[in-house]
Amino acid sequence: QVQLVESGGGFMQPGGSLRLSCLASGSINDYNMAWYRRVPGGQRVLVARVATGGSTNYIGSVRGRFTISRDNAKNTVYLQMNNLKPEDTAVYYCNAIKWSDLYWGQGTQVTVSS
Repeated sequence: QVQLVESGGGFMQPGGSLRLSCLASGSINDYNMAWYRRVPGGQRVLVARVATGGSTNYIGSVRGRFTISRDNAKNTVYLQMNNLKPEDTAVYYCNAIKWSDLYWGQGTQVTVSS
């Protein structure tokens, strides 16, 4: 079993940057990793993912502003968020998946407001 702990959320003004981190309790080498987000009353939506081989995918609204990366040696996945917008406000969750094994972190709040 893998435990995921997110950090790095907080309050930021529009146009600012934040970097989220997701630390796993064990090796993530064999896991596809992703960041999701959920707004109040909404469902979790995929934001970005990075495969075991390093390929990445993004939803259209964050492409060019967010960058997902992984450091397998540190069992950590990052989400660099630049040019933040109020609509990026959400709870961000880290996700690890390998075949039928699926794990979630507890989430970290990101609030973007002037």
